[in-house]
Amino acid sequence: MNRQQRKLTTLLCSFTFSGAIAALPTEQVQCHYTYGGETHTLVATPTTTPYTIDNIQIGSYFQFRIVFQREPADLAAIKLYTFADQEGSPVPIHQATYHYPPAFQRQYGFTGLQFVYESVRDGELQYWCELINAVGKSQ
Repeated sequence: MNRQQRKLTTLLCSFTFSGAIAALPTEQVQCHYTYGGETHTLVATPTTTPYTIDNIQIGSYFQFRIVFQREPADLAAIKLYTFADQEGSPVPIHQATYHYPPAFQRQYGFTGLQFVYESVRDGELQYWCELINAVGKSQ
């Protein structure tokens, strides 16, 4: 490989690498929930189209949605929604809004440990959420 080919290869690799880094989400919201004796984690990355975020089914009764919006600045927030899935139609039963970026995080992230109760089956959903940076550490 001659000198010009090496420079071109180095330049191409540099662009490819920097493009891959730029494409990675810099932050994510991780919500840890416990329902029916099982614990799981849901992950949300920043969105600019909050109305397109789908609900996630939890068990046969709850649905959960995380909306993580960083832009525009006046709408920047992390919104968490819990729905009761009653006869196929989700009904909102809990909603929380947190400023972005959250002021602080503690043992149970920026939300603290939350409890949401079923009105029909007497069940309980527990959750807490944290803001994670690109390398997977709480901020």
